[in-house]
Amino acid sequence: MDWTALPPLAALRAFAAFADKGAVQPAGDALNVSHAAISQQIRNLETHIGLTLLDRSGRAMVLTPEGQRLADALLEGLGGVARACDELTGRDADRPLMVSATPSFASSWLMPRLADFRAANPAVSLMIDPTADVKPVEPGGIDVALRYGSGDWPGLDAELLVTSPIAVVAATSLVGSREFDDLNDLRAFHWLQELGTNEATEWFARLGVGRNRAMGISSLPGNLMIEAARQGQGIAITARIFIEEDVAAGRLRVLFEDVRKKGYFIVTRPGVQRPPLRRFVTWLRQQGKAPPMTAG
Repeated sequence: MDWTALPPLAALRAFAAFADKGAVQPAGDALNVSHAAISQQIRNLETHIGLTLLDRSGRAMVLTPEGQRLADALLEGLGGVARACDELTGRDADRPLMVSATPSFASSWLMPRLADFRAANPAVSLMIDPTADVKPVEPGGIDVALRYGSGDWPGLDAELLVTSPIAVVAATSLVGSREFDDLNDLRAFHWLQELGTNEATEWFARLGVGRNRAMGISSLPGNLMIEAARQGQGIAITARIFIEEDVAAGRLRVLFEDVRKKGYFIVTRPGVQRPPLRRFVTWLRQQGKAPPMTAG
């Protein structure tokens, strides 16, 4: 980068404030300067780069296409700087810690343990986003995602939290005690998968088994999918950690396991973590090493 070619920071700040606020007066208020100073800085910027950034032909000044492009870059870049400073200095400590997890992981693994974190960290506000969608882990948004896979998410840090193979399960009331040596035998049943995922479809495809479309697939939120499996409504694909108690109690049988994916990972952005996130990640590590919880 040629640092000497960059326009003066004061001019860039004034222009970014105008783009953010939409007018010179509120931009001046935001920077605690006069609106005339904002106008002068924007003109200085136009002179420096040799482009018209504002269309002044109407009653209200608006961004030109070139101005819009520069404004987008400035707001993204300066916004990232502001967020990083907030995180480093602790000024964003009051912002809720945003956690993304699948509904099944949130309800079956995270929620039963969360009271322990709350007791030790009463001042940390949490926002749990239970979704199967892969949400971006980005400044000002999701702080940490708890994702299932093999730990390969480019540009992000991933640390194994809990190991769990994918299990194909069904209620004894549906399949009895029969052994299924041929995967094609499972085509005779209705299938259940977590809403927002394609686990069943992908599982069939990976193993080269042709799915019986006449039997259909139901997509349900994770906790409802497991409940439907308990009731014998179909065969489900899920992480084994969610159904250990059901297997032990005889409510569900594990028909097959797929160990190619390792389990659930703590996924964060690289770099310095704000204090609430550090405490939450430390707590997650402790929980991942603790013995499995049992119903009491």
